[in-house]
Amino acid sequence: MNSGKEIVLVLGGARSGKSSYAQRLAEARWRHPLYLAPAETLDDEMANRVKLHRQQRGPHWGCAEEPLDVARIIAGTVPKRDGVLLDCATLWLTNVLLKEGEASVKSRKQDLLATLKESPTDVIIVSNEVGMGIVPDSPLGRNFRDLQGWLNQDLAAVADTVLFIIAGLPLALKGAVPQNPDLR
Repeated sequence: MNSGKEIVLVLGGARSGKSSYAQRLAEARWRHPLYLAPAETLDDEMANRVKLHRQQRGPHWGCAEEPLDVARIIAGTVPKRDGVLLDCATLWLTNVLLKEGEASVKSRKQDLLATLKESPTDVIIVSNEVGMGIVPDSPLGRNFRDLQGWLNQDLAAVADTVLFIIAGLPLALKGAVPQNPDLR
């Protein structure tokens, strides 16, 4: 789709293996990747998750923590970084919705999509598929599910490759599953 760069969307459910697959894919492609984390460390449980993620990445990884303006980080990728792994779009959407309100979701999403189209940087985006389960019982939950579904559709439209991870195994929805023995 975009010459000289590739956008890969890695979708899956909770604990499907999508993040570890995306990390292995990034490591197979790039010597100096940037991990873009929209997570905020607000409690001990999240602090433990962040610590574990950092341990799983080697010293060749850079890290940028940005809860809202991920488009700015992608657009201004640090020199010496040859690709960005955004993990994950679901947490980013949660941040935007809860911190800035639904009115900001559309403009933030438009900024991200425009940046992905224009940036010369390779990007792998991890995102949750949240629409395959039960219907949430609250208006906020149903609204979030809808917004996440629309975000995933829009990301898939600009992506060159879309993979769905089930039990750690990739299924190509758009493009092809990368053939690399390191990806198992």
